[in-house]
Amino acid sequence: MLKNELDVTLHKADTLKEKPDQNQLGFGRYFTDQMFTMRWNKEQGWHDAKIEPYGNFSLDPAAMVLHYSQEIFEGLKAYRGADDAASVLLFRPMDNLNRLNDSATRMCMPCIPANKVLQAMKGLIYLERAWIPESQGAALYIRPAMIATEAALGVRPANEYLFFIICSPVGAYYAEGFSPTKIYVEDEYVRAVQGGVGHVKTGGNYAASIKAHTTSQRKGYTQVLWLDAIERKYIEEVGTSNIFFVINGKLITPPLSGSILPGITRDTVLQLAQDWNIPASERRITIDEVLAAVEDGSLTEAFGSGTAAVISPIGELGYQGKTIIINNGETGPLAQRFFDGIEQLQRGAAPDPHDWLVRIK
Repeated sequence: MLKNELDVTLHKADTLKEKPDQNQLGFGRYFTDQMFTMRWNKEQGWHDAKIEPYGNFSLDPAAMVLHYSQEIFEGLKAYRGADDAASVLLFRPMDNLNRLNDSATRMCMPCIPANKVLQAMKGLIYLERAWIPESQGAALYIRPAMIATEAALGVRPANEYLFFIICSPVGAYYAEGFSPTKIYVEDEYVRAVQGGVGHVKTGGNYAASIKAHTTSQRKGYTQVLWLDAIERKYIEEVGTSNIFFVINGKLITPPLSGSILPGITRDTVLQLAQDWNIPASERRITIDEVLAAVEDGSLTEAFGSGTAAVISPIGELGYQGKTIIINNGETGPLAQRFFDGIEQLQRGAAPDPHDWLVRIK
């Protein structure tokens, strides 16, 4: 038995899985040998913390998550160090755990002890370090999540919760890899509204996006560009990522108005822009402004940012039957610079003046 600040009990898996081909990982298809779990109720608070073999949960059919969607999650990655393939690095993990607590507050769920959970997460990743891919662009994706498990019907905060962390070795998020994507501008369906839960990572946001996403894929696009829910003209997010435009040499991204997720990669891009003396602005921007900037040549590139794909250049927009080509359908220099710069930071190959890296080994 292994103990730490959370009194985590360790039960290693007796039988280890065969590791997948690192060149055929895809995203979220394979899962490691162990996982972390802990439970919460009003009487005990957080308790029964375990690292245990990866396996199924047993839920009552009346578990409140199944009926009222009290569920939140996060996503971050563990990387092989550039200087030493045996070293393991996390990038801004406390920001993820703090954001999870922001989501918990909005969804009326208990906050986790973030510092202690980080220690447990590090222990889990250390045990699973053999699963971290060594191939370029690959990593170990880490998914912390919390669900309401109380068996009861009635719309209210649950009295019991399960928090867990699972891990998955992943390759590139998009099949195209780091190549410009084709994006469909959605002007019928919406992702979120101000005053709702668009700014937190809760499953309902993603379930609501599936209809538009599948429709866009049938039309030959990779993802959806979301417009605001009121006027259908202000740009918000792209797929599951934040979005950036470069217009007249200035980096522009929509502001965090309550319907947009405060992306950690987004914040990293903005901080690096400041470090590199690249002018940047957080302001509202309409699809008409983007189209006009493409027409007059002042928009030189666009890209999404997020944990899964890091940076995703955009080469084409489809809007109301029109095809809009950005930067001749090629990756722009700023997207490339941010992609390279963030990947170097994540793997410890560049100076880390902001203390974003957490070394596990």
